[in-house]
Amino acid sequence: MSEPLRDVPGAWLPLDEYRQDFRRRDFAVDGYDSWKLERRQTFQEPEDPSWRAYSRGDRALARRLVDARRDDLLELSRTAVEHRTRLLRVRVVECPFTPYLAWELYLLRLRAECGEQIRVVGPGEVAPFERHGPLPELVTLGPDTVYDIAYDEAGILVGATRHTGRAVRDRVAEFIAGLYDRGEDIADFLAREASGPGPARARAER
Repeated sequence: MSEPLRDVPGAWLPLDEYRQDFRRRDFAVDGYDSWKLERRQTFQEPEDPSWRAYSRGDRALARRLVDARRDDLLELSRTAVEHRTRLLRVRVVECPFTPYLAWELYLLRLRAECGEQIRVVGPGEVAPFERHGPLPELVTLGPDTVYDIAYDEAGILVGATRHTGRAVRDRVAEFIAGLYDRGEDIADFLAREASGPGPARARAER
C-alpha cells in the first residue's frame, strides 16, 4: 500500500455543496461498498446534541441521545442492504483516548450493533503511510467517488475535496481494506478495554 491520494487532483466542495453532493451520490449506484477511514483523534460537532451534552460533562444524557439513534441507524443499514452496499469503517485509535474519541467509540459501538462493519487499528498500522503528514479522513461512494473530508483547526467540518474516477476509488478502497484486514473488530476492542486493568482514560483537550 501507499498513500492513496498523494498528488491526485480533486474538486474542492464547501460544506453545503459537499453535503448536497454526498446525498446525491449516496446509494445512486447499487452493488458498491462504502469505505470510510477516520484518522483524527479530535473533532468538534457543535450541531450534534449528544456531543454538546458530552462536551459540557453530561455523559448520561449524551449516551441516551446516542441510543436514541438506533432506529435511524437500523434504517440506514436496511437501505444499504437493499442497495447491495456494505458500510465498512476503519477507526484509528490512539491511547489514552481524547474526550472526543471516548464519546465517538460509544456511537461506533451502536453503529456496529446496527449493521456497520467497523474495525480499529492503532497508530502503528498507519505510521508507514504518514511520511508526509497524517492520513486524511476518507470515504468512498459508489463506483467512482472519493471524498477527502476537511476540518478546520478546531476539528469542525468545513467541506471536502471530491476525487472521481474508478481507478482512484478502487485504489482508496483497496488501501482502507488493507487496514481493515489488519484491524480488530470494534466490539472485541471495547470488550478488551473494559476487561483490562482499566479502560484507557481520556486525555485532556485544549
